[in-house]
Amino acid sequence: MKSRLLKKMFSAVLAGTAAFCLAACSGGTESEPAASDQTEVNADSQVAEEPADAVTEENTGDGAGSSEEDGGALIVYFSWSGNTEAVAQEIQSQTGADLFEIVPAEPYTDDYDELLDIAQEEQSSNARPAIADTVELSGYDTVYLGFPNWWGDMPMIIYTFLDEYDLSGKTIAPFNTSGGSGFSDSLDTIAEMEPDAEITEGRSLGSSEAEDCSDTVSGWLGSIGLAE
Repeated sequence: MKSRLLKKMFSAVLAGTAAFCLAACSGGTESEPAASDQTEVNADSQVAEEPADAVTEENTGDGAGSSEEDGGALIVYFSWSGNTEAVAQEIQSQTGADLFEIVPAEPYTDDYDELLDIAQEEQSSNARPAIADTVELSGYDTVYLGFPNWWGDMPMIIYTFLDEYDLSGKTIAPFNTSGGSGFSDSLDTIAEMEPDAEITEGRSLGSSEAEDCSDTVSGWLGSIGLAE
């Protein structure tokens, strides 16, 4: 009798143990979705970070004026043949200033003889050729202004720039390239158009000097107190 009673008690214990083990195994299986949920949260976090990357790209995008600090310097130039551009790039190399190229909204011809006629027509009509892009100048204290000499004057697109932008309180450092005419009356014109700007001594380079102008630019920057 006792033997049968012990067997029943032993069987009950075994049954209870089996039920407990089964419940424990089932609990382990239910924990897997938690891991999946965590994976989804991580994926959402990655998606949420993408707009921040876009903002960073926008803040460091092309174009001058995107992230200047007060006291910065900007090189603004127009170049048809590449001579003035070469000087602008040398100034940038020596100063670290930003660059802004004045590009006509309607490109000029590549033909030199045709260009002479167009330049003369623009001067005769006091034209203001449109500029393709804009620039924010508020963060700059110094503006290097470069251009070629066309018919004894600045190209009329430089007049457009000076009409459209107020350089009051800024320092303008003019430079140009020419076949031998220098600035002609351009420095006086700049002073008349920007009466509240400080205009430094300008530097005119012959066309043959533009390609190798490191020493010339260095000497000029030193003489006007803008050397780095």
